[in-house]
Amino acid sequence: MRVRDLMTHDVVTVSPETAARDAAALLATKGFTTLPVVDGAGTLVGVVTETDALRDRLPVDPRSLVHGQPSRARPIPRRRVADVMSEPVVASTPGTDVAELARRMAEHGARSACVVDGKRLVGIVTRRDMLRAISRDDRALAAEVRHRLGLYADPHRWTVTVTDGRVAIVDALDDECDRHVAAVLAGAVAGVVDVRFPETRHAVDHG
Repeated sequence: MRVRDLMTHDVVTVSPETAARDAAALLATKGFTTLPVVDGAGTLVGVVTETDALRDRLPVDPRSLVHGQPSRARPIPRRRVADVMSEPVVASTPGTDVAELARRMAEHGARSACVVDGKRLVGIVTRRDMLRAISRDDRALAAEVRHRLGLYADPHRWTVTVTDGRVAIVDALDDECDRHVAAVLAGAVAGVVDVRFPETRHAVDHG
């Protein structure tokens, strides 16, 4: 499974000149954890995370100050996205294996990753996208696997069953070359974790 199979293409973005307060409002109202920042050409130049948006925005409650103690000066809130944005912790290409991206996101504690083609933003993928994929219903997975196999060859030759994301395929013609193609097609379906051919004992493990 590749990132292109999961990513969101229609990405909400902000520009470097967007007001930092407006970016914070987008994060809050849309439930996003990260907003990609792009320039006029669509080039990814940074991201605004929840942490970035909060920085220097919360003053100390004056009620917590001791009577007569002068209040401490606090930094002036930054006004533009360009002043608060940070470098993306993790980025990806559409062809990146989802398993590899998930590993890197876990290592860095990232909740989302921008997807780029060169430097141009083309999508975003989140941990929630990955969770949706691995929790897909077995019946939906079986239907999609059958559909993909049917586009490749006679759909009546394949018997497909899915249990907990593990696909078992029986090929009526028992063709070794076609088994390899079938394994690739089935393994690329979002949510499939393993592909096996029970009668021939061939298997392709997808994690």
